[in-house]
Amino acid sequence: MKFTKILATAAVALGLATSAFAQDKTKVGFIFVGPIGDGGWTHEHNVGRLAVEAEFGDKVETTYVENVPEGADAERVMTQMALQGADLIFTTSFGYMDPTINVAKKFPDVKFEHATGYKQADNVSVYSARFYEGRAIQGHIAGKMTKSNIVGYIGSFPIPEVIRGINSAYIHAKKVNPDVEFKIVWAFTWFDPAKEADAAKVLIEQGADVILQHTDSTAPLAAAEAAGNVIGFGQASDMAEFKDGPRVSSIIDAWGPYYIDRVKAVMDGTWESKSTWDGIGAGMVGIGDITDKVPADVKAEALAMKEALADGSYHAFTGPINKQDGSAWLAEGETAEDYGDNGLAGMNFFVEGITGDIPE
Repeated sequence: MKFTKILATAAVALGLATSAFAQDKTKVGFIFVGPIGDGGWTHEHNVGRLAVEAEFGDKVETTYVENVPEGADAERVMTQMALQGADLIFTTSFGYMDPTINVAKKFPDVKFEHATGYKQADNVSVYSARFYEGRAIQGHIAGKMTKSNIVGYIGSFPIPEVIRGINSAYIHAKKVNPDVEFKIVWAFTWFDPAKEADAAKVLIEQGADVILQHTDSTAPLAAAEAAGNVIGFGQASDMAEFKDGPRVSSIIDAWGPYYIDRVKAVMDGTWESKSTWDGIGAGMVGIGDITDKVPADVKAEALAMKEALADGSYHAFTGPINKQDGSAWLAEGETAEDYGDNGLAGMNFFVEGITGDIPE
């Protein structure tokens, strides 16, 4: 009888331990603006989520909701995730900024991480990558490889992140090709393959033989492939399925190490609100394989720029640079770093030489 009681007690203890272990799992949620199969932005954030699972195993439980529109729907999804016991929530699009702040006020014990925004709170961190470094490399390749001297650029929304990218690409294309012209089409979406394809087709019809994009699907590359003799670049993800066609390189967003670091901070109680903005040097921005379509000398120049950006010996925004209206922004030898990135974080102007207005 006593032996039976011991077994029963052990079973209860084991059950309690198992229950406690389950409760001790760190719960991490992700809010995605597109589908995880978009092949670009959301795909790479989901790769980061999977990296968290691989790193921590059964110590962590992740969940995600995809295709969440920016605005009221996002606030509802974040609230539900917090109510379901999330310890940490990553909100992975610029338009989630105000919803993140609003929900964070209601759940002070939940930690939030918002991608590409600038509003912080005691329980809200912000993080982004210096995508403009990758755009500098793409601009160099584009300026060297265009035969029509027309480069098309598909913009998503006219926010500083996208404006920085256009400016960086243009500056570096213009440096190597004084005759280059940028044509910009605003898609006003992050992910809509039909709209992205239409934007690419419009640019190709206007003479562009190089397409750059700040939207999330592979549709522009598919349009470039269909057109023939048009090159493009992977955006946010390698988009390597097009490497035997129009894709000559890519910008890869590497979120995994950051996600692992921030989950670990929650686990060990060291998480604090902070702002992170890393680039090629820190490994948050990767440059995908430059294919043999790019001439060897151009490839060597692009890789040299990558190394200079990584080690800090070169800054993508180095003066002299004027604003679109001709007024001075950076003097000879000045870099945006000289102003503590203030001129970059809120960038709301095109540089001199770009035609067209930034939409309101």
